[in-house]
Amino acid sequence: MRGFLLRLAGALALVLATYNPEGRSFTHWLLEGQDGITPLKAFVGVVLTSGWVFVFTSTWRALGVIGTGLALALVGTGLWLAVDWTHATLGAKAVTYLALFGIALVFAGGMSWPRLRRRFTRQADVREGAGGR
Repeated sequence: MRGFLLRLAGALALVLATYNPEGRSFTHWLLEGQDGITPLKAFVGVVLTSGWVFVFTSTWRALGVIGTGLALALVGTGLWLAVDWTHATLGAKAVTYLALFGIALVFAGGMSWPRLRRRFTRQADVREGAGGR
């Protein structure tokens, strides 16, 4: 469980650093800056892009097209159901935060999926090589 929570925290940090409704994100910094693209902005952009590529490809490889779509649908409808059951009236900022949290949750689930699958099935992954190395 601790591993999943660490992956969720990392994915959430990546998502919120890239964009958040508070106006303090890389997207806002890049678009609202008067000084154009600086070496620091380029460096941070490459770091964030590397993080997105890692997280996205890890999730995509673990879950595939259908699994990723189902995970997004599950999280999206779960959030919708929670809002509906609580009769909460949410503003745009709250909805944005829920969507960003949902994206991070799918990424954390995707990165955790190979470990969960091995634990539930007690089988080694074929990609691990001969002899279970």
